[in-house]
Amino acid sequence: QVQLVESGGGLVQPGGSLRLSCAASGIIFSDYVMGWYRQAPGKQRELVAHVFPGGFTDFADSVKGRFTISRDNAKNTVYLQMNSLKPEDTAVYYCNGRRLVTLNGYWGQGTQVTVSA
Repeated sequence: QVQLVESGGGLVQPGGSLRLSCAASGIIFSDYVMGWYRQAPGKQRELVAHVFPGGFTDFADSVKGRFTISRDNAKNTVYLQMNSLKPEDTAVYYCNGRRLVTLNGYWGQGTQVTVSA
């Protein structure tokens, strides 16, 4: 059974930082594209960042320069370091894992991030 479990969400003030973690099991982690998505109230789910098996990373324009994605294949874990957080970053953040040439893939349950003074 495939499981993706997110952790690290919470309430922070604008300008603060959070580090999200996603622990995967049931997959050959090193073969998967790992991504972070988010969904704010009343909006569709959107890609935040993803990291490919070879280490290539990509970010949404809205988070470039503030967020960093990384993976530790030995721990089957992908991270999202979020700095200089803004109220617009408030959302449920979801972890996703998929094979390189496959759409969709597997999803975690999500972790809430709230940025508010």
